[in-house]
Amino acid sequence: MTKKSIRLSDIAEKLNVSTVTVSKALRDHPDISYKTKKLVNSAAAEMGYTPNFMARNLSSRKTNTIGVVVPKIAHFFFGSIIESIYDVAFQNNYEIILTVSQENAARERQHIQTLLSMKVDGIIISLSQETKDYSIFDIVKARGVPIVFMDRIPQMENIDKVYVDDRGGSFKAIEHAIKLGYKKIAHFAGYPEVNIGQQRYLGFEDAMNKYNIPINPEWIIHGGFGETYGYEAFMKLYRDNNLPDLIFTVTYPVALGIYKAASEVNLQIPNDIDIICFGDAKIQKYLSPPLSCVTQPTNLIAEKSMEILFQKINNHDEKDTFIETEIPTELLLRGTCISCSK
Repeated sequence: MTKKSIRLSDIAEKLNVSTVTVSKALRDHPDISYKTKKLVNSAAAEMGYTPNFMARNLSSRKTNTIGVVVPKIAHFFFGSIIESIYDVAFQNNYEIILTVSQENAARERQHIQTLLSMKVDGIIISLSQETKDYSIFDIVKARGVPIVFMDRIPQMENIDKVYVDDRGGSFKAIEHAIKLGYKKIAHFAGYPEVNIGQQRYLGFEDAMNKYNIPINPEWIIHGGFGETYGYEAFMKLYRDNNLPDLIFTVTYPVALGIYKAASEVNLQIPNDIDIICFGDAKIQKYLSPPLSCVTQPTNLIAEKSMEILFQKINNHDEKDTFIETEIPTELLLRGTCISCSK
């Protein structure tokens, strides 16, 4: 025998209140007293009530869901952002549908198509490192679904976007290294087609040019944002007997690859080879030595992205205005790039 689905009207009848009161109480509406909210929520739990999102969608034309697409999930930067997004969503009575592209453009496109079919109220996305075809985003816009690009941004006009000061942050890191006395500086630069790879390289270039330090093209290595890329790029320079004195990496996972490679060839950080990276993670303070970096405030990135998305969801008249937000970075010094013995 199938158990009857509990409706708002069942809870209202049990408590002798209106269905509207029950609905507002379950949504934590300020019109309802704390005592009533507690009674309603207790009765809902006791009776086994679960929200009917399909019914809500039919009545309000909203699903109260937001789609999120990120390149990685086993990554402190994106993991931290996702937690903050969930917090903001919960506070606004929204649910998150999380998808992970795994740095694959085809999967990313499929995820977006799935989210559109689920009729999410809006989408937040950080592009995969492979994404070059932006046509799916034109489809999203044509459907009238608000979309906010976060961190990794397509080269498109008329979009809402939130990102950190990649160029300025990189400049700070390299200027700091130069002032310590470093001149032989390499940059493991990721993919130049992705905005973070492009902008972080430009910040590196700005600092080197400002202090008239030649850039060795053999020390500018493009190729990815993960540990394997850092490991392989380091080993290539090592095998060629062409190591610099310091390496600036586009992300902290790239730096982790360098730590592993340096250990395998018995080179000490920072004495034999020094490192500084873009991006922070809790693990960095437990490395030996702890890794210095350019920090990105993940909570602000998430909160601002959600703020813009809610603004667009709730104000359709703003569909032809676009918001661009750049969030500042800071230099966090730990155990690397704090002195120069070269």
